[in-house]
Amino acid sequence: MGPNGKERCAGRGPRVSSRTPGPDPAMNVHHLELFYFVAKHGGISAAVRHIPYGIQQPAVSGQIRALEENAGAQLFERSPFRLTAAGEKLFAHVRPFFEGLDAVATDLRAGSKPELRIGASELVLRDHVPAVMQRVRARHPKLRLTLRSGYQTQLEAWLRDGVIDLAIGPVDARPPARLRQLRLSWVPLVLLVHRQWPLRDAAQLWSQRKIAEPLVGLPATTSVMKNFQRGLRKRGVVWPQAVEATSIELVTCYVANGEGHGVNLAIPGAIRHRDVRALPLDGFEPMTMGLLWRGEPSALLRAAILEVQRYAHATWPEWAIAAELD
Repeated sequence: MGPNGKERCAGRGPRVSSRTPGPDPAMNVHHLELFYFVAKHGGISAAVRHIPYGIQQPAVSGQIRALEENAGAQLFERSPFRLTAAGEKLFAHVRPFFEGLDAVATDLRAGSKPELRIGASELVLRDHVPAVMQRVRARHPKLRLTLRSGYQTQLEAWLRDGVIDLAIGPVDARPPARLRQLRLSWVPLVLLVHRQWPLRDAAQLWSQRKIAEPLVGLPATTSVMKNFQRGLRKRGVVWPQAVEATSIELVTCYVANGEGHGVNLAIPGAIRHRDVRALPLDGFEPMTMGLLWRGEPSALLRAAILEVQRYAHATWPEWAIAAELD
């Protein structure tokens, strides 16, 4: 009966749900992204170092707990890290989606407005990239090209930050974290000396054990200087670097100006100068030149990679490395 003594109309009263209260069935996509990084890198602290935006470890922990409450299951053991059966199942489901996002974004950009952003030394951008891009433009006539000059560690950072799409330059035996690579060619190292310097053979220096002449080269973190210093250690020689230059052309210029001896790549366009002589560094490990990029390459990026490889092998056949793009 209602408050006025009349019967309440059917269907007008409060509706009582027969469903047992529980977690919201819809999973938060951001929580899933954080779980993807945790599962991929083997723990929350490791994930925080690789997540491409700023987020603190406590925030990740809290949002992962919310995801587990929502899923109604524990997703991984904390210490030591191990995915549970539920975590393995969820990771298998979300991994293809998050790992394919970079390629999808690149394809979308390429489809609406084809753009290719290349990083390399000024020499490569000036003397070699134009010939490669002529071939790429034949298939992509509306291509918008952006060029940025830098040395090895800068190029790697720009790739991770999404500033460039492709880097051309020295590479190590293994690609840096989160990047892929294709080796192109071996390039010998040379020691540059001023033409007035009496030195005729680089090996004459190794008897000194500790060399006082200033050493000019690329930043110490680059593979070129790491290879050179590794060769010195094998010979028991100490030679501290005195001048760091940001390009191989600058190394040659500083040697020409009498600032010291320089380590450089045996690329004619980089070391040719009327006031400089290049001495072979026999027995020193050559530098590997190659390409670096991030994620699965788009059709445009793949075309550019293959054209750079063809150009490098045709230009320096004696240094070519036979490698295939996955």
